[in-house]
Amino acid sequence: MLDTLLNLLEQFNAYMQSGGFVMWPLFILVIILWYALGYRYHALKRGSKKSVRVLLRKFSEGKREEPRGLIDGAIVDALEIVNSPHDSKELRHYLNDAFFAYAQELRKYRKTIATIVMVAPLIGLLGTVVGMIETFDSLASMSLFSQSGGIAGGISQALFTTQLGLVVAVPGLIVGRVIDRNADIMENELEQIKDILCTDDISQQTTSEIDN
Repeated sequence: MLDTLLNLLEQFNAYMQSGGFVMWPLFILVIILWYALGYRYHALKRGSKKSVRVLLRKFSEGKREEPRGLIDGAIVDALEIVNSPHDSKELRHYLNDAFFAYAQELRKYRKTIATIVMVAPLIGLLGTVVGMIETFDSLASMSLFSQSGGIAGGISQALFTTQLGLVVAVPGLIVGRVIDRNADIMENELEQIKDILCTDDISQQTTSEIDN
């Protein structure tokens, strides 16, 4: 087991050295990217798949108590505000304040992911350019032919960084777009909750119950 682990570490180290100095920054970006994607994936769980209006009715009637996700939690907080003494004209302002944290959670690490997806291929290209310059410098001095692989081997090593840059960017772009789409849907649902509570019968019923 230990020998296998050491062998894997040697292969990993050899791969990182093959692409030059930009391989380690790219590796760090990989870790940051997938941490951010994992965080957004777990944090942006909606909860129940039922519509916002149905969830509002169930929570207001006490048929559901424990929130299972972000939208469920927002509904619970919103109903607490509706059920508390408040000026009905200021209800939307109260809801905006309560939903601010949810809106922040929906956007968290979004720019970080987009930046890494954009920058990673450029860093990979930088590594390739540096590798190509070194290759042609060696070719000019004929020292490259004394190395194994010749000029093809030098170009192959130079392209490692482009490969890693694309490996970082392409999956990050695809997964990030899917998560962003879900975040946009939930952001619209937060607005829908506010619209329903400010204009629909649910807020009027709960407010009348308090007055009685």
